[in-house]
Amino acid sequence: MKSLAPLIAGAMIMTATSTEAEQPNNERRRSTTDQVRSVAPALEQYTQTRLEDEVWNRPGLNRRDRSLVTIAALIARGVAPALAQYVDLALRNGVKPAEISETITHLAYYSGWDKAMAAVGPVSDVFSRHGITTDQLAAVHPALLSLDEKKETERAMRVGEQFNSVAPGLVQYTTDYLFRDLWLRPELAPRDRSLITVAALISTGQVEQITYHLNRAMDSGLTQEQAAEVITHLAFYAGWPNAMSALPVAKGIFEKRNGQGQTR
Repeated sequence: MKSLAPLIAGAMIMTATSTEAEQPNNERRRSTTDQVRSVAPALEQYTQTRLEDEVWNRPGLNRRDRSLVTIAALIARGVAPALAQYVDLALRNGVKPAEISETITHLAYYSGWDKAMAAVGPVSDVFSRHGITTDQLAAVHPALLSLDEKKETERAMRVGEQFNSVAPGLVQYTTDYLFRDLWLRPELAPRDRSLITVAALISTGQVEQITYHLNRAMDSGLTQEQAAEVITHLAFYAGWPNAMSALPVAKGIFEKRNGQGQTR
């Protein structure tokens, strides 16, 4: 796998000079690795041995999924400058351009429009270098996936009963824009859409929202081992406190699901 040292450096270096931008990729990698080493040599060493050699090679989650989780974490946390290197890595790990495109669109709703828009520039540069054209991206108006009307009606009723008296507009938008449109867009499989949502929630400490979305992810095929590995991976990209805060929620979900006789 490509060295992750320059990827970490990308998160630290918020802008690049035009001279650096014109350097060949291998020269940029060397310069950023040397730059990290000149400031925090232990960080450079840990990047190589702990992040690259160990975390990204753990068997519980494949590299494609790790790329999706990492991109979601970076967007959710507003770390747009690091996206270029990680999107490049994601493409080589098997993530499709349409899936990256759709991840950005999805996270506009779950992390905020500004963070999604901030991701556009770095990702556009990568797509341009790879010759990716708009016909390879998520369509504006695709044929939507089928909806479980009974389950969605029950969800909408529960939310309406709780919050229509507080913010009826938000309740209606949640139904119309999220669950009857965004979640049915086909460029991300339901499991992967839940995967990036859970990653974004953990990355920003939105603990109260994790229960619904992690259960939804597991209903769509995410295994307990994979869910645990997502949290472990995010400790390195969202920080230990956010990962540790997600553990009690995950523990409760795992215990409840296993108690109902569901397998991993």
